[in-house]
Amino acid sequence: MVRTGRYHPRVPTVGGRVEAAENLLPLALSRPHDAIASARALLAGDPAPVDASFAHQAWGIGLRQLGDVTAAVRELRTALRLAEQSGRPEREADVLATLGATLGRAGRSREGLANLDRAVELSRGALSGRVLLRRADVLLVLGRHHEALEDLRSAITRLRRSGDQLWEARSRNYRGFIQLALGGTKRADADFAVAEKLYAAAGQEFEYAEARQNRGLVAYSRGDLPAALRYLDEAGRRFAAVGVVWPDLAIDRCGVLLAAGLSAEALAEMDQAIAQMEAEGGTATKRSELMFAAATAALAAGDPRSAQERADRARHLFSAQRRVWWAVRSSMVLLEARYQAGERGPQLLRRISEVARRLDALGASEASAAHLLAGRLALADGRSRAADRQLQLAGRHSKDSPPLARSAAWLGKALRADARGDVRGMLSACARGLDALDEHRLTMGATELRALATGHGAELAELALRDALRRDDARRLLVWSERWRATALGVTPVRLSDDEHLVVELAALRDVVRRLDAEPDPSAEKERRRLEKAVRDRVLRAQGGPSGGGARRFDLGELVGALGETVLVELVEVDGVLHAVVVRDGKISRQVVGPLEAAAVEVERSRFRLRRLAHGRSQHGPSLEVLGARLGDAILGSAQEFLGDRPVVMVPPSRLQALPWGLVPSFADRPVNVAPSAASWLRARRLRPPADRRVVLVLGPGLSAGRTEVMRLAEQYPDATVLADGDATAEKVLRELDGAWIAHIAAHGTFRSDSPLFSSLLLDDGPLTVYDFERLRRAPYRMVLSSCDSGLAKPVGADELLGLSSSLIPLGAAGILASVVPVNDPATAPLMLALHGNLREGQSLAAAFAGARAEARGDPVAVAAGRSFVALGA
Repeated sequence: MVRTGRYHPRVPTVGGRVEAAENLLPLALSRPHDAIASARALLAGDPAPVDASFAHQAWGIGLRQLGDVTAAVRELRTALRLAEQSGRPEREADVLATLGATLGRAGRSREGLANLDRAVELSRGALSGRVLLRRADVLLVLGRHHEALEDLRSAITRLRRSGDQLWEARSRNYRGFIQLALGGTKRADADFAVAEKLYAAAGQEFEYAEARQNRGLVAYSRGDLPAALRYLDEAGRRFAAVGVVWPDLAIDRCGVLLAAGLSAEALAEMDQAIAQMEAEGGTATKRSELMFAAATAALAAGDPRSAQERADRARHLFSAQRRVWWAVRSSMVLLEARYQAGERGPQLLRRISEVARRLDALGASEASAAHLLAGRLALADGRSRAADRQLQLAGRHSKDSPPLARSAAWLGKALRADARGDVRGMLSACARGLDALDEHRLTMGATELRALATGHGAELAELALRDALRRDDARRLLVWSERWRATALGVTPVRLSDDEHLVVELAALRDVVRRLDAEPDPSAEKERRRLEKAVRDRVLRAQGGPSGGGARRFDLGELVGALGETVLVELVEVDGVLHAVVVRDGKISRQVVGPLEAAAVEVERSRFRLRRLAHGRSQHGPSLEVLGARLGDAILGSAQEFLGDRPVVMVPPSRLQALPWGLVPSFADRPVNVAPSAASWLRARRLRPPADRRVVLVLGPGLSAGRTEVMRLAEQYPDATVLADGDATAEKVLRELDGAWIAHIAAHGTFRSDSPLFSSLLLDDGPLTVYDFERLRRAPYRMVLSSCDSGLAKPVGADELLGLSSSLIPLGAAGILASVVPVNDPATAPLMLALHGNLREGQSLAAAFAGARAEARGDPVAVAAGRSFVALGA
């Protein structure tokens, strides 16, 4: 699609050469500054009316591309007057078409179409194809897709017959965009591919960039978000090379970021694009489209007030421009925002149902979501017949629909079946919807995107979990909990070790952070933010697919057999209430624990107390025993009665992952493994230690107690590789960690709640981040992180975790010891020495840690340190 945008000013580089009059028109679309300069030069020579009309037309097109539509229309009217003086109907038709398209893009669609209709009457042959293309542009702006498609079919036939490859490329680009809007991704991609080749042959840099942008839209429509981002990035670089800031690129990026779950980034993108247009100007049509995209981003970001304001402004602008298709879509965003803000009732239901009907008639992709929302409202209002009809419409999809669209349709089917009491149909729809989302997740190579993508399936999983509770079926509750719990951690991440650019950027980031730690510097801080964005953007664009490997489906029978004498307790949250599913001796039971919020409060109280004790602060307040008892009651309740004296595997929801389990009295003296899911515990248990029993000991800078710790451990492991005193650099540490049997890292740890994959361990050359760890071929079999906050992770998506220790699970770490609060370094050293002594005797990581913790009794600070660590995995 050829779309009007905004260029940054650039010095013309025409070298005084005057372009031939007819060559100015393609130049105006490819390099508008050069075209304007050449037009001025030509007009300075007092040309004949026909040449002067070419010059003013090119000048007008250039001004339009620069965003100055008022001046563009003025130049085009001058070009039309000169074309009429020339006595050449084909010249008059061409200028009329350009003027009509420009007026249409400026929101003056009625006047624009009148000019274009007159141009169609005057034109013949190849010229008629060019005119039809420009009329299709205005029809497309108005949302009259099928009329535009008919004009383009005729245009392509006439242009191909006449050998006009450049205008054929433009017509195909337009037609591809319309095919895409109507759901024909294969036909759209075929048109864009041909347009690309023709643009490249003609040297049309700007339009080639636009075709790449449209290829990105095809990838987005197919659900391939990493490919979409890569296409859009390339388009952005090519636009920048010709001096353009292109509003449509921001709009398209917004859509892709929203589909990826990156709503905050999408909203920031739109805010920046709107601010830029307000500062530099732009067309009225593009201003309204930016406002519409910003409204959708605000809605996804959970800001319904801003979404309402922006959607209402966009709706009024579109209505004034007579763009019905866009106005109806804006109305839907406005109504969704009102729903998100808490509005309910029959009036809202009527409005949404009417908008859904209009979206259906217009062929808009938002129709399914509108029917789904209407169905929800009808269910809440007790209107079963209306709900059934709306949810039936929401459940429509084709086998060629992208995975996200299919999952949304299956949600409509699941809600409809649930309302009808069709349990089997509801569960089947939930399973099919989650299967579609599995397919969606696996297209992405980035752990962050995979984790965020699970948010789309939360409601499907909740429907099945509610059914298991209604039946009081603990077995089903466990199986459905596992179906959508920590699924991103069950897939081996795409290896990034071969990405040389990423390695260079990570090294540069370490250097900048190291300099910042030594001396604050605003310019270095700016460079740090730039590098972090570059690293994250590069990883987000990593392609997934089968190479990443799919997760094995959860096997309840295998779990029961693997547990043996161990008791598994999986905490499941449904509608704000915590339930404990207990698996012991092959029997599965459920206990109601209580409100999740109450448990979360006790977790934070416990962590606060441990932080204070770790640094020898005030001893006033509840004792650890009292806090631990409260914590146990809040997170386990009566499930504690089923534990006996056996080892335990705890599977908490992501919101409770930062829990200091050693503080719970019933866990104080027993081995406790913590896992994000029962399936992940099973995977860890299946792992076998490497034949090469390599031990790696790493000491980061600035840890006086850590030096004693590491050197004493080196005495226990005389063959260990020790990296310290300048040797503990990122590349050396990663090389030694890869495939090691045991790795012990004593280093300052930092958890980044704002960007958890930049959580890090401080090494001699700077921070070792999660992005660095993901370059490993295989994580160490057992890993001890004697670092503050190394066990923390951020809950995202449905029930996923992003953090330092959680990143090691899919990389092949069988067991990880990490802290969930800041720890006292001197008090930690004896704990670590005792832990490794037990490991060398053949104990499991959890058992070795329980024994080491038992030795720390008597000293409150040592006790606090011992209860600040958790054993993750198996």
